[in-house]
Amino acid sequence: MNHSSDERGLELRELFYETSQELLQALNDEALKLEKHPGDEEIVRSIRRTVHTLKGDAAACGLRELSELAHQFEDALSLEGATAHSAVPEIAFASADVFVEMIAAYRRGTKLPSTKTLSKRISDLTAAPATKKPRRGRKAVASAKASKNSAAKPTAKTISGVKSSAQKSPAKTLTDWTEYEQLAMTNAQAQGQDVLHVIVKMDPHCAMPIAGRQLVHNAISTMGPVIAVRPDIKSPAATKHVDFVLATMQTAEQIAAKCKIPTIVDEVTVDLLLAPDPTATRIPTGATETTAPLEAASPPEPSPRPEAAPSPARPEPSSATSAVQENILRVEAGRIDNVLNLVGELIIGKSMLQQALNEFAKRYPKELLRGKFADAMAFQSRVLNDLQRSVMKIRMVPVEQLFRRFPRMVRDVARQCGRQVELSVSGEDTDLDKGILDAIAEPLTHLVRNAVSHGIESPEERQRLGKPSQGMVRLNAHHQGNHVIIEISDDGRGIDAQKIRTKALELGLTTPEEAARLSDTEALDFIFRPGFSTAEQVTEISGRGVGMDVVQSVLHRLKASIHVETRPGQGTTFRLKLPLTLAIIRALLFWVEQRLYAIPLNAVMEIARTFESEVHQVDNYEVLQLRNQVLPLLRLGRPAPEQERNTKLFVLVIAVGERKYGLIVDALEGEEELVIKALDDQTFSTDLVSGASILGDGRVVLILNLPAVVEHVSQSRPEAAGHAASGLLLTHMDRARLAINAGVGGQA
Repeated sequence: MNHSSDERGLELRELFYETSQELLQALNDEALKLEKHPGDEEIVRSIRRTVHTLKGDAAACGLRELSELAHQFEDALSLEGATAHSAVPEIAFASADVFVEMIAAYRRGTKLPSTKTLSKRISDLTAAPATKKPRRGRKAVASAKASKNSAAKPTAKTISGVKSSAQKSPAKTLTDWTEYEQLAMTNAQAQGQDVLHVIVKMDPHCAMPIAGRQLVHNAISTMGPVIAVRPDIKSPAATKHVDFVLATMQTAEQIAAKCKIPTIVDEVTVDLLLAPDPTATRIPTGATETTAPLEAASPPEPSPRPEAAPSPARPEPSSATSAVQENILRVEAGRIDNVLNLVGELIIGKSMLQQALNEFAKRYPKELLRGKFADAMAFQSRVLNDLQRSVMKIRMVPVEQLFRRFPRMVRDVARQCGRQVELSVSGEDTDLDKGILDAIAEPLTHLVRNAVSHGIESPEERQRLGKPSQGMVRLNAHHQGNHVIIEISDDGRGIDAQKIRTKALELGLTTPEEAARLSDTEALDFIFRPGFSTAEQVTEISGRGVGMDVVQSVLHRLKASIHVETRPGQGTTFRLKLPLTLAIIRALLFWVEQRLYAIPLNAVMEIARTFESEVHQVDNYEVLQLRNQVLPLLRLGRPAPEQERNTKLFVLVIAVGERKYGLIVDALEGEEELVIKALDDQTFSTDLVSGASILGDGRVVLILNLPAVVEHVSQSRPEAAGHAASGLLLTHMDRARLAINAGVGGQA
């Protein structure tokens, strides 16, 4: 029994750790709103409800310190005058930060952070002079009296098969509840719902009564909105019995059956507090929450304005929302990855079958079974493609999950830098692979911080330039073909290309002759070099030259690219181009020096044919004249000797970011759907290759990381650039094959 209870407790804690992130994000969002609309009572009530839920969740999981701190903050917000106190947003932000640190400490099993400073700030808020409570109008008083008079006398409905607890815990009348709760009850009555008093006596032999109380709360929440809960979780009677006030259209028998949990509940009694208004439009019971958060242990907070008609403690979503909630499953990302990996293996198996079918067709061209085999293969391919798309959609999540963290961060950085900044977010519904979304969190955070600290000017400087004192940072996401584009833009000072050239010369990254020839776009590439920074002084936020190189390296690993657009005095835009997924791609296969390589097909703009003699040298770089356009060339192999200048070449015109390049290859193999197999970093240590795959005939093909190849060739000495890249690729080819055959990246 103890073993099962321990497992239940661990499960509850894991659930709390997961759901608490949403609560803390909501706390940050509400604090930001309150900062923009000081004194808004509805926002303060929303903050109080969030803290109230967090307190109850923590208490149900036995996290006493967190529950007590949240309880202190909730009490402070319940006082008269707290709504108008200017310190509430700051304390809410500080509370969210401390709660995050405490939850992290609970998860790691480490020492909890000090809460003395925050506790004192909350105490100061409690000690602040209260504003005078507004008088209630006659109409409101009359309404409250009318609601009391309209209450039907509670007629105890003892459920068949369940013992009545009326002798030990007598049923409460309407006057036993707070005025706020009474108004919520009359509101539910007006909507045509029964208002029931559910008395649940806990089993005295229950090993985990707090967890059991939570399970009962979860069960009863599926029957309708819970308006009130008694007693407080800290009360000595909390583990003996629980009183709920429930708004529902379910029968008493259905409620009792739902609450009667073996080994946890001993007795259930259901009494009627308010009968539904016969003139009201009855709301379907299905229009209730089906997944309640962990129980909020203390009673609902009193309303600062009792005369205002409040909404129920738990707002009722529509029946459509309820249906969606019933169909939502929380699945660990690793399980989806396993399914996706199996789909990848099926695709490899399909390629093997296709290869065998092609060989069979060559050997037996007149065999009648060829048609049946081809039909079966076509059917399998269609089903497999649908399966692949379905699994990929499961991994897709809206970028809103990442964007939500930035309003608070922008606010903090702006204050630290003495800026006035507003963040505008759009395209939050754009879907992106969960793995990619997690990987770009750090690069995107760095870019947004840079936009605030480097891009936006001080309010005084903006006013001198004729700009609004408040700067604007924009985050936007949208789909573009098989890519997702994320843009981070600001209306600040922009980037001075000449200042970049000067700094690059100081750091020895270029020569005066090369710097003079660089275009502004090429000069901006220096900001992605390690150690490069134009900040005049080092601060906690910027100036160390660490960050932009990390941004680019992360994007290279993701087979993504970044492009910079800037206008001095008007602002800068960083445009990230991300693949929708990293697991399965359509690729173009080609040969270089008898080695087979692949690149994503969507990166290939066209395929051209030329002769070795048409390749020219400009400043020791190879270029090709293609339809009145000079195309920079990337050569992975070795150039042909002088006597073979008439050799025909294939040139793959590829797009990397906003630029075009020509990739010289020896021959083309064709298109193929490839399952990308990651390679062990200890076995395969180069960023020129993003992964490998296995073809149907067992051959290993390396998938080139085009942004990294372009960067490597551009940073190498011109006369040795092609040989350097080729040498690295050719050297690691055998290692890649060994790694895959050994099962590091998959089985051959």
